[in-house]
Amino acid sequence: MDKLNPEQVEAKIAELPQWALNGESLQRTFNFDDFVAAIAFVNRVADLAESMQHHPDIMIRYSKVTLTLTTHDASGLTESDFSFAHASDSYVPAPEPA
Repeated sequence: MDKLNPEQVEAKIAELPQWALNGESLQRTFNFDDFVAAIAFVNRVADLAESMQHHPDIMIRYSKVTLTLTTHDASGLTESDFSFAHASDSYVPAPEPA
């Protein structure tokens, strides 16, 4: 998979308002009601990672889960990272408008 150029990355990140660029990675912290809900999400993400053969870095802090995505083989962001971000977003309710 080819690394996306900066213009492609900017266009794709605009479709993911809850995600942020962190160097050559995408990152989002998901907030849950408690530890059990956070771990349930992590388990779903693990299944997704196995099915896509694309594995994020996962940090768990009680009721918060941070996913960091990058494609190591491409040394940066690829379509796979953005596909994974969209899929993982579908596992949580949409944020309420501010």
